[in-house]
Amino acid sequence: MLKTIGMLWLQGPLSYLEQLCVKSFLDAGHRVVLYHYGPLQNVPEGVELADANEVLPQSGFLRHERTGSPALHSDLFRYKMLAKEDNVIWADTDAYCMKPFQTRNGHFYGWEGNKHINGGVLGLPKDSDTLRALLDFTNDEFSIPTWYGDEYTQELQAAKNAGMPVHAGDQPWGVWGPHAVTHFLHATGEVKYALPQEALYPFKFKDRRLMLRRNFDTTPYITENTYSVHLFGRRMRARLVEKEGGVPHRSSLLGKLLTKHGIDPCKAPIPNKGRPEPAKETPTGSEAVASTATPRPTMFAPLHPSVRYGRGEVNLTDLADKYGSDKGSAKHRYSELYQMLFLPYRNRTISFLEMGLQIGGPEHGNNAARPTTDAPSVRMWLEFFPKAKIHGLDVSDFSWFKDPRFVFHCCDMDRRENIRAATSDIKALDIVIDDASHASHHQQNGLLELFGKVKSGGLYIIEDLRWQPKDFETLGYPKTATLFQSYLEASVFRHPEPAIEKELNDMRVDISGCFLFQAQFQKNRRDQVLVIHKR
Repeated sequence: MLKTIGMLWLQGPLSYLEQLCVKSFLDAGHRVVLYHYGPLQNVPEGVELADANEVLPQSGFLRHERTGSPALHSDLFRYKMLAKEDNVIWADTDAYCMKPFQTRNGHFYGWEGNKHINGGVLGLPKDSDTLRALLDFTNDEFSIPTWYGDEYTQELQAAKNAGMPVHAGDQPWGVWGPHAVTHFLHATGEVKYALPQEALYPFKFKDRRLMLRRNFDTTPYITENTYSVHLFGRRMRARLVEKEGGVPHRSSLLGKLLTKHGIDPCKAPIPNKGRPEPAKETPTGSEAVASTATPRPTMFAPLHPSVRYGRGEVNLTDLADKYGSDKGSAKHRYSELYQMLFLPYRNRTISFLEMGLQIGGPEHGNNAARPTTDAPSVRMWLEFFPKAKIHGLDVSDFSWFKDPRFVFHCCDMDRRENIRAATSDIKALDIVIDDASHASHHQQNGLLELFGKVKSGGLYIIEDLRWQPKDFETLGYPKTATLFQSYLEASVFRHPEPAIEKELNDMRVDISGCFLFQAQFQKNRRDQVLVIHKR
């Protein structure tokens, strides 16, 4: 029989982060009981609710003085719950279940590093000596911990003797939590049952941001022996609001888990309570209990792109996501810019060229003769421009892609004469996008050969200005972003090759304007997209 999972949420709405963790246990087959003191919102279907007063009557919440966290109350609650209930394991609401929790002896807890055993997931049988010791110690809010060394113990004892005992809320973070759990497990010998770090805490506190990194390989962290992942609730919520726009990217670990369990972040947003003061300690224990503050009803989470799908004009972001292009919301978001630039061209009979048709070419270490399997952006352009002729240029073979409006040109952009020969049958172009190797000299070769073919009023675009394959870069060629940033500042092109510098400066008379856009359109990021408008 699987253990029941006991959790606590004081009151108020669960955000999608807590929904995810709660639902992960339900989906793993566990019965989940969520204890609470006040009204709750956003509780996943299937969760059983229980009155927390039956375990620990509410008479004010025990809080850590400096941070205001009710972690002390949560620590005491879990110990009392384990002593009261049968067949139960405690889990913080920031513990994500990777696979069912199973224990033959009732002990279920794990190391979170070399020094501490965390109590964020905690199973102790009723006859556990550790559980009895924890209840005895936390029975007095002024108990003196002996695990911080003799000097601190003597300091607390002196204060107590002077009639000014130090409350647990004024003692170090984790005093009733992981520090006490670790101490008493060692004292009783029950530490021998502790699971290794990979079981319950595969990501250390310093590695928590990796869970938000796009397309991050989690295999060095999450293994077949991993039962749970600690999501560092309070810190993760703050990070999501401050750095991620409130919602994790769907290609991140957290984003993938939300998709797996069918959690919509827009329906249970993280309250934006303003930027918190930075904590001075490195938390090692439970951070799972929510603040009792009710979020202002005016706080909203960013919309997922899927919410907008099908609204208004045909939208390039919708098409990019549909066909799996990295120009869409999953990665670069270039489609948002292109929607604004290209919409006036949409129903016109135009000539369109894109260089680079599928990720994974020689710039990523693959052979130019690699077999190609798809051309996602070509599919996107064909649907967005119903009357356009779409030209595609790549060093690998895409001649298998058949459409009456598509023409493939095979070309190695390392030499300008190759580009000239491959595009000799193209007389004029309305829009050009360079998404090929991203090597600086390839980008500049393409520009010098093809800008002259762009019609008046047309657009020449170069993507990924700040990612260049090291093995492809040629000595003496500046990065294209640097080249154009200098031009924008001085109205003159500077290039170490005099002949190229002259050609570039000869082009100036035909440049109506050019713009550099940062990655994700965020000013604190580096330039990634160049748009040149021809006069």
